[in-house]
Amino acid sequence: MSVTVRVPAKVNVQLAVGAARPDGFHDLANVFLAVGLYDEVTVTPADELRVTCAGPDAGQVPLDRTNLAARAALALAERYGRDADVHLHIAKDIPVAGGMAGGSADGAGALLACDALWGTGASREELLALCAELGSDVPFSLVGGAALGTGRGERLTELEVGGAFHWVFAMAARGLSTPAVFREFDRLARGREIPVPVASQDLLGALAKGDADALAAAVSNDLQPAALSLFPELADTLAAGRAAGALASLVSGSGPTTAFLARDAEGAEAIAGALRASGTCRTVRTAAGPVPGAALV
Repeated sequence: MSVTVRVPAKVNVQLAVGAARPDGFHDLANVFLAVGLYDEVTVTPADELRVTCAGPDAGQVPLDRTNLAARAALALAERYGRDADVHLHIAKDIPVAGGMAGGSADGAGALLACDALWGTGASREELLALCAELGSDVPFSLVGGAALGTGRGERLTELEVGGAFHWVFAMAARGLSTPAVFREFDRLARGREIPVPVASQDLLGALAKGDADALAAAVSNDLQPAALSLFPELADTLAAGRAAGALASLVSGSGPTTAFLARDAEGAEAIAGALRASGTCRTVRTAAGPVPGAALV
């Protein structure tokens, strides 16, 4: 018997970052939107815990116990006093180290799949608490849709969305480390006062109305200057997307994937074609959101 869970990627339509806290984390106002690029995590009983991965850039995914899917299986097993003797197979389609929460998606997927396989019957609140222990973005991967994340991003308030938003994602030639981007944010912020992060009411209103133009005017990412500082070539990709007619362009999360908001599906395909021809990125994908979070297949 095996259990498969499908989990979406995310784009941050707002990422407001506060000053570093004593624990090293940063307070965030993080508006997540789940989009239709997916990883699938399949869990099968085995003699011991092992992880395999297939798909684009699978070679960059750790297959030891640092993998968030493995950590999720171990955390749930410990909570319920059992051994995490499973084979976790990740079918990868979310960009690796791309700022779209691929690792977090795998953690949420493994948690839900192991819960189903083992019949642990964990409540949604218990699963969300385990997700929060695993990482700041993992709870949203379980919930999906659209949500405001506060604290370090793990405390979620689900948001109303009035329609579909169409996106183009450009994958860069290399990855970026999320901790490195936050360190660069701290370096660039040294000596100036950083405001307390709050969600943009204009942005929340645009999501609720399903208004792409209003959303384009309100998107923001406080980590973008740090990502561009570490990976200056991303500016060329952002410029290419804007020239192709994107309503908005921004670095997704900690990067280096760049995200472009289109007016509709046809516009997204046109922007994608221009980005492919621009030579400024490795691959290009289109996706719409919001979509549901982790779900059994």
